[in-house]
Amino acid sequence: MTAVSSRPARAAEATDRSSRRAWTVTVLLVVFMMVNFADKSVLGLAADEIRADLQLSATRFGLANSAFFLLFSLAAIVVGLAADRVSPKLLILVMGLLWSVAQVPAAMGGGLAVLVGSRVVLGAAEGPAFPVAQQATLAWFPDHRRNLPGALITLGVTLGVIVSAPGLSWVVQHHGWRAALWVLAAAGLVWAAAWAVLGADGRHRGADTAAERREPERGPVPYRRIFASRTWIGATLAYFTSYWTVALMLVWLPSYLRNALGYSAHAAGLVVVAPWAFGAVVLLAQAGVTGRLMRRGAGSRRARGWVGGWLLALGAACCLALPLADGTTAKTVLVAVGFGLGGSYAAVAATTVAELAPPSREGGALGTMNAVVTAAGLAAPAVVGALVDARGAAGYQSAVLLSGLLLAVGAAASFLFVDPARDIARLSG
Repeated sequence: MTAVSSRPARAAEATDRSSRRAWTVTVLLVVFMMVNFADKSVLGLAADEIRADLQLSATRFGLANSAFFLLFSLAAIVVGLAADRVSPKLLILVMGLLWSVAQVPAAMGGGLAVLVGSRVVLGAAEGPAFPVAQQATLAWFPDHRRNLPGALITLGVTLGVIVSAPGLSWVVQHHGWRAALWVLAAAGLVWAAAWAVLGADGRHRGADTAAERREPERGPVPYRRIFASRTWIGATLAYFTSYWTVALMLVWLPSYLRNALGYSAHAAGLVVVAPWAFGAVVLLAQAGVTGRLMRRGAGSRRARGWVGGWLLALGAACCLALPLADGTTAKTVLVAVGFGLGGSYAAVAATTVAELAPPSREGGALGTMNAVVTAAGLAAPAVVGALVDARGAAGYQSAVLLSGLLLAVGAAASFLFVDPARDIARLSG
């Protein structure tokens, strides 16, 4: 009797250990994404100082930021596919170490060529971060419990800017923009050491999902069929428009606040947090609403596609209303709310594609989506730089309006195309 009665206790203890490890890994990967986006945001926070130091026009500065995404998409595809076969823990550790190394050349000195070269290398190392982090996290949870951890990984994006922006702005103002790169290099090394000790690969395969039931019966689903599905296309298009606004927040929002709305450098370093903070609230609210709808039996079309569509539609409305606003405060609120809503689609896209793709194709499906989406980061900084050079301060408002139009397209794609249940059935056929 004693041996028999101890089995449930041992099982419960093992479950508790697994749950604690799952959330430890999730927290570490949230911090991973925080470091990732602090790396991305530093040039935007120091835009005016870098342009003055290196004597760059807005167009050349925009192109320098676009260089970050030159190999970003390719790396996301290659490493995303590798993540279906190689330990995500190892891939993530290598990425974290490379981030720190990539900061060093520009931190030590040099001109535009050194800055561009270091950003290209950094972009290649950071390109796979989001899809691999999502895959590594979601592997610890069944599908019906993935909304919160998936949203938390995305929340790391916003927290990275919220936490780092005031501090990095202070470092830039008092010690120079190169010192800020040294700070980020050190942060990456500290995180990598923690991950080497505490990180782990999840083994949960959630056999209760339709995607996972079909694979043993019919073998691996070809990637081309996943990429041709309306759900993958719709989620990717919607996420592309969302990432466009993220790229603008990272690269040009601090300059917009300073040069178009009249904020001081110190005030801009604080106000730039507003859309990210609002976006963080939106992410958690979206996870709660989506989870509640799914627990009540709603399909992913409503719980993910429609909820995500409304986020983008409301963000578009705020951006397109900017010319109607009178005064700095009203314009700041509209941009903060519009970009906060518009930039919040990532968790919807990741959990939707993770639901659609079988386990052996999940990394490749997420990585390829991320590669397509982050092409927005390649285009957006350069486009806005050209607008600013051509139109001066008015170019910033034109950039916000363009973002609003793109978000409206993304909202339509999410409403009309995203339906994982329909496309899982088609992939099973």
